[in-house]
Amino acid sequence: MLEQKYRHLYQRWLVDQPAKWLSPVCAPWVITVLAGVLGILIIPMLALGHPVLATVFLLLSGYCDSLDGTLARHSNLQSDFGSVLDIVTDRLVEFCVVFGLFLVAPETRGLWCMLMLGSILLCVTSFLVVGIFTPANDKNGKSFHYSPGLMERAEAFVFFILMIWLPGYFAFLALVFSVLVLWTAGVRVRQFYLL
Repeated sequence: MLEQKYRHLYQRWLVDQPAKWLSPVCAPWVITVLAGVLGILIIPMLALGHPVLATVFLLLSGYCDSLDGTLARHSNLQSDFGSVLDIVTDRLVEFCVVFGLFLVAPETRGLWCMLMLGSILLCVTSFLVVGIFTPANDKNGKSFHYSPGLMERAEAFVFFILMIWLPGYFAFLALVFSVLVLWTAGVRVRQFYLL
């Protein structure tokens, strides 16, 4: 939802120009891998009690995730492998955040983190399966069918940041996150069924 509404502004001011600067000197896959490395670094930052650094790494990882695809388009280096690497890296980062949140208080957060991971698994499965059976719509700049939903990456990052900064509300936020992610999966499957 946030991406659909504000992505064009973010894209124009923060992504397009850096992608033009980087296109002659950097391959898109390097930025994708950097997004993954930054995501992995969230685990020790959360486990060691450094919420500021965890948040910075999360935001930088998300920025790299939006930059790599634009860089691929500017460099005319779009590829199926790049799309696969991007999707896998996105899931790696989400897992790292949830695992890091779990490590903050494993004894009280285990159930909530399992619920979040389960909802993410089902939502991603719905996204990929619907994408397989739906022709690509290249007006979104993706090399595959992109099915938008209520909970996308930007919304997930907002929830993750709230969970990092409001530990007293972790269970509530994890429950709301999981319900909204499952809702997104259900709506996506229903929309596909009604096509």
